[in-house]
Amino acid sequence: MGRLFVVSLEGKIYSCKHCQTHFALSEDIVSRYFHCRHGKAYLFSKVVNVSVGEKEERLMITGMHTVADIFCVGCGSIVGWKYEAAHEKNQKYKEGKFILERFKVSGPDGSNYWVGHEAHVGGSDADDV
Repeated sequence: MGRLFVVSLEGKIYSCKHCQTHFALSEDIVSRYFHCRHGKAYLFSKVVNVSVGEKEERLMITGMHTVADIFCVGCGSIVGWKYEAAHEKNQKYKEGKFILERFKVSGPDGSNYWVGHEAHVGGSDADDV
């Protein structure tokens, strides 16, 4: 597999709730108004220390998207997905951006998000941004 290089971030950091590997800075949040199967999710302009899985087509609340799951390089946990392509013109702003599921990450203050009553059972995607 080779040597693993992990990027360390400074500031208000979102990290893996299992192994504390850094993922993103709070200043890189594009939107906090996304939802996934487990509740809240945040859209980030950039993330680090993730590997990108296979691309696939997914029908989400806001239409069809080409996405790839993202995994923590530290422990291998799935932590969200990357938007590769949006099929609807008004969803193009998501392309190249990343979703981190709050259920899978620790917040800047070390807080964890636990699945609550607002969690959705169906598909995943954003509310209107």
